[in-house]
Amino acid sequence: MSKNSMTGARMVVEAMKKEGVEVVFGYPGGAIMNVYDEIYKNPYFKHILTRHEQAAVHAADGYARATGKVGVAFVTSGPGFTNAVTGLATAYMDSIPLVVISGQVPISMIGTDAFQEIDAVGISRPCTKHNYLVKDVKELPKILAEAFYIARSGRPGPVHIDIPKDVTVQEAEFDYPKKVKLETYKPTIKGNARQIKKAVEAIAEAKKPVFYLGGGIIHSNSANLVRELVAKTQIPAVETLMARGTLRYDDPLLLGMVGMHGTYAANMAMSEADLLIALGPRFDDRVTGKLSEFAKYAEIIHIDIDPSSIGKLVKVHYPIVGDLKEVLKDLLPLAEKRIDPKRYEAWREILRRYQELHPLKYEDSDEVLKPEWVIQRLGEKLKGKARISTDVGQHQMWTAQYYPFTRPRELITSGGLGTMGFGFPAAIGVKQGVPDEISVNITGDGSILMNIQELMTAVQYKLPVINVILNNNFLGMVRQWQTFFYDKRYSETDLSMQPDFVKLAESFGGVGYRVKTKEEFDKALEDAIQKGVVALIDVVVDRYENVLPMVPAGGSLYNMLLEFKD
Repeated sequence: MSKNSMTGARMVVEAMKKEGVEVVFGYPGGAIMNVYDEIYKNPYFKHILTRHEQAAVHAADGYARATGKVGVAFVTSGPGFTNAVTGLATAYMDSIPLVVISGQVPISMIGTDAFQEIDAVGISRPCTKHNYLVKDVKELPKILAEAFYIARSGRPGPVHIDIPKDVTVQEAEFDYPKKVKLETYKPTIKGNARQIKKAVEAIAEAKKPVFYLGGGIIHSNSANLVRELVAKTQIPAVETLMARGTLRYDDPLLLGMVGMHGTYAANMAMSEADLLIALGPRFDDRVTGKLSEFAKYAEIIHIDIDPSSIGKLVKVHYPIVGDLKEVLKDLLPLAEKRIDPKRYEAWREILRRYQELHPLKYEDSDEVLKPEWVIQRLGEKLKGKARISTDVGQHQMWTAQYYPFTRPRELITSGGLGTMGFGFPAAIGVKQGVPDEISVNITGDGSILMNIQELMTAVQYKLPVINVILNNNFLGMVRQWQTFFYDKRYSETDLSMQPDFVKLAESFGGVGYRVKTKEEFDKALEDAIQKGVVALIDVVVDRYENVLPMVPAGGSLYNMLLEFKD
């Protein structure tokens, strides 16, 4: 037997070392036990035992979003894997690089309905960038290397590897590829020079151009180039939820978030523009509204590394396939020479008036805490010093609207899938990945209970996540829709029966606070930061506050509800 021969289980652990993996989130079980035995014998990386497999994948996802590295999770077969599927789908929808390794029953038992057997690769196919069932231990080193390469290259995404238990005990040479070459997968990195030149000409000729900034900017680490391009051209910009932090919140050219809960100025800019310069968005339905009315006066430039996303939903006049960072490097010098920022003065003035006409606003109160105030206060205290994770619902939209984002990867949130229960485990992954910054999860009283067991994980590994619960005793966003469109028939959205969150936090070894006033909130936040343990701040907020503006589902961006009166 050669010196380089080892078991499949050992190969998995050695691959983590080769890929520079610092942390793995996971939960052991029968089918993946041999891998966990190797972790015990060769602890090359930190392993964090979450209390649920869904949380393991969300934590790996939060780590990946905050650091830009590939997140890794290990789970077992059967229910271990099915619990992880929500995490895979969440990452897939938002193009997050993950490698998730699951155990599987031995090859001879596949298809026999064995104990804890499920068709994991069949289930994961629709919600992964690629997946593998390992049938031969000799193939495992190549598969592991390919998985990391596919996850992080091109349009990033989660990759799933399903490893039968007998493969983990079989032995073979561990010949780990130094470089991965796949004949059928070659992402285009450089943009077409002629198309880039045409796009610059279109911008120079436009009278009402708008930068439409998407999540691809964050994934390609090109925010600095985008900031430079916006500053030099003086063209107004809107951000999607996934692009928040690309421009600073106080950039005079940023019109705010666009879409269903976007600002009036951002949505009107998209509706009246004669040219959209789309940098890495996917034209999501929550952004476009009614497609036939979306940017109907505009020609569209779309730059994206994924050719399948260009022209998928809207007609694109100037398609550019390539890595956004590389395309912008080529586009910037051409734009500097050709584009006159003074050309768009009248357009900027129109949009400035829209901002003045209908700014983001809410009615503050001394009687009851307004959720928007809580978000703004967090921003005043933590701006630039914290990473903000969220769950999904009203609190997510208020965070996107009112938190003063200053940089990319500052907001960690589930955009495409909209996964309640994402925020807390993701914030644990964020704290592990960026330990020097404060990790805050802004959540609702519905979402927080979906992965509340991760209080134990945060306590065990000393990961002091601060959970700010905007508690309105409702499934808030569903309640809002029921108010607007269902004549206040609040079917199964009242959450008045809730645990004592203070005692709950303390029972796990964390700290808890119940807050009803502004002074109490300030005190609780300062104390939670100072104590440095996992915290639940239960903030009692106005039960019936709504997220506005709002574009009704399927409506046009220019038809916003700006206020709602009973």
